[in-house]
Amino acid sequence: MLYKIINDFPNEILNEESQGPYISLYQPTHRQSSETKQDIIRFKNLVRQVEESLKQKYPKREIMPILKPLYALGEDYEFWKHSYDGIAVLLVDGKCVIYKLQRKVEELALVSDSFYIKPLIRKFQSADGYQLLGLNRKEFKLFEGNRYTLDQLELAPDIPSTITEALGDEYTDSYLKAASYGGGDRAMFHGHGSKKDEIQIDIERFFRFVDRTVLDRYSRPSKLPLMLVALPEYHTLFKNLSHNPYLMENGIKVDFDSLSLNELREKAWEQMESVYLNRTKELVERFENARAQFLGSDDLAQIARAALENRVQTILVEDDRVVSGKINPETNQIEEGNLENPLIGDILDDLAEMVFKSKGEVVVLPKERMPSNTGAAAIFRF
Repeated sequence: MLYKIINDFPNEILNEESQGPYISLYQPTHRQSSETKQDIIRFKNLVRQVEESLKQKYPKREIMPILKPLYALGEDYEFWKHSYDGIAVLLVDGKCVIYKLQRKVEELALVSDSFYIKPLIRKFQSADGYQLLGLNRKEFKLFEGNRYTLDQLELAPDIPSTITEALGDEYTDSYLKAASYGGGDRAMFHGHGSKKDEIQIDIERFFRFVDRTVLDRYSRPSKLPLMLVALPEYHTLFKNLSHNPYLMENGIKVDFDSLSLNELREKAWEQMESVYLNRTKELVERFENARAQFLGSDDLAQIARAALENRVQTILVEDDRVVSGKINPETNQIEEGNLENPLIGDILDDLAEMVFKSKGEVVVLPKERMPSNTGAAAIFRF
């Protein structure tokens, strides 16, 4: 396969050491199959933009092998039939990964000396992102969304989603079991407590499995708040046995299968909106306090110097804004340029990537939530 659909971030492709070119492609897509052909046309137009950019540095005979995964994706009709609201494509050295995104993105086809990842940070480190755990005594489902959309996550093939699959031979479908005595074939039946007790034990085992699986496979990697959606009688039981630090205190006390995705999203956002507003308020206040103590700045050149020295603790970056240019690591200076040049990228994205790779916190916020008009605001470590 020339490309792979992934959902983990950061992915190993971000650590690729290469001479490039690093190709980043972002495109809004449609969920309706009637728009599939139009999405494919738009994608091929973006690929042509990449070709034109590559021509500035590479001979024509080298361009086709570089773009082979993109050409194949443009012909994969099945892929385009099952879209969300956008895609992100990262390509370098023949390795190509694709993210299906739950929010619209600005069209962008960029060839640079590093990947453009700000929209991915927006998805995976968004202040408005969350996950829902739909749970009952027989099965569980996971959903991921934001204020605008909600989708059911497709569980990995090795993850059981039902109580019978999860417990296997330990599942008690009856409280009566057969046992042999005296070395013969004669079976005797005996009880192991009441049927109600056996059912309760099975439910607790299943809930513990769900809690452990969701924490290890989804909550820790995503670091998103987790909201339980279940009948009232299951909330106390699950929360008492859960070890998931991302599980929210409040949940949605209803059978998750009784609501549509849009109804679930509306109920989830009723609780998440205050969390989102409080978090963004705290981030802005932290920045303002740091700036007052000369430990924060919204000056891009100053942020760049601090990022090169691994001194940025937190950076807030404006969503859907591009500042063309590059950061020269030898002079610590910002150099302006045109995005059509393969050596020029987005300064805001470069800053976000530098902080991200140095284990700093990167949060992408909409323009109206930013405490600065430069596109970035940073809190320094010292």
